[in-house]
Amino acid sequence: MKDSSKVLGFIGVGVMGEFMCANLIRSGKGDVHVFDVQPEPVGRLKEIGAIASESLHQLAQDTDVVFLSLPSISQVEDVCLGKNGLFSGDSSRIKYVVDMSTSDVTRTRELALALQKRGVTLIDAPVARMREAAKNGTLLITVGAEPDLFEMIKPYLETMGSDIVLCGPTGCGQVVKIMNNMIVFMTVQALAESLVIGKRAGVDPALMFDALTKGSADSFVLRNPGLKALSKDTFPEKTFPTEYAIKDIRLALTLAEDGKVDAKAAKLTHSLLEQTRDAGFVKEYYPVMVKLIEKGYA
Repeated sequence: MKDSSKVLGFIGVGVMGEFMCANLIRSGKGDVHVFDVQPEPVGRLKEIGAIASESLHQLAQDTDVVFLSLPSISQVEDVCLGKNGLFSGDSSRIKYVVDMSTSDVTRTRELALALQKRGVTLIDAPVARMREAAKNGTLLITVGAEPDLFEMIKPYLETMGSDIVLCGPTGCGQVVKIMNNMIVFMTVQALAESLVIGKRAGVDPALMFDALTKGSADSFVLRNPGLKALSKDTFPEKTFPTEYAIKDIRLALTLAEDGKVDAKAAKLTHSLLEQTRDAGFVKEYYPVMVKLIEKGYA
C-alpha cells in the first residue's frame, strides 16, 4: 500500500536518475510524478507506475517533494527558478526540493536562500558510486540538511541508497561528494600511470591490477575503473564521461581556492582531464586519460 501523505516528483531520469527513480517508485512510498526532456526513460518508468508530467509547471502543481538528478547546478537553478521552472508561477505546492545532482556549493547555498523566500526548503543529497549501485539501490548519499529534515527525507533516500550520511547543514552534502570525486579522479590517474609504467616494464596490466587487489594498494577504484576499464582498455560512452569529470574536479578546485588551499595534485589531474578532452575524448569514460599518459602528456 502506498503512503499517500506526500506526493513525490522526480526530474532528470538519465543514466543514474532512471534507476534511482525506478527504485523510488517500486518502494511504494507514494505516487511519483516524472519529468524529463527525453521521452524514452519516462515511458519506461510509466510502465512500472510513474505518472508522466507534461511540464515542470504541471509537476509543481501536483507534488510536495521533488527530487532532482541533473548534470550541474546550472540545470538545477534553471529547473527551479528559470522562466518555465518549478517556481515561475504562483501555483506550486512543492515544499521540499532534494537536489541529488553534484552541484557547486556556493550556488547551492544561494539557491537554498532563494527558495526559502518562497517557502521551499532545499536539501542537497548528491549520490556516489556507480550505475550498478543506482540500479541496485546501494548508492552512497551525502546529505546537507538540518537533523529534523534529514529524518523526514531519509526514508525516501533509503529506497535509492544503502548508506545515507548527514554531513551537516545545507551544502555540506555537496562538499563531501565533491571530495569523494576528487579523490577518485586522482586515484584513477595514479592507476593509469602505474598501468603504463608496468606495461612498458613487461607486466600485463590485468595481471598487475589483479595482484594489486591482494595488497595494500587495493581499493574500490582499483576494482572498478581499474579492472573494468583501464586494464581492459575499454572506455564506453554513457558511463561517466570526461566532461563530467572535469566539471566535478573544477568544483573541488573552487572549494580549495575558497579555503586557500594549493591543491597541487588535484590541479595536475584537472590539467590531464582537460588535455584528454582536448584530444577528442569528451564523451568516453574518463579513465581514457590513460591514452594521454601513453603518449606523454605535457
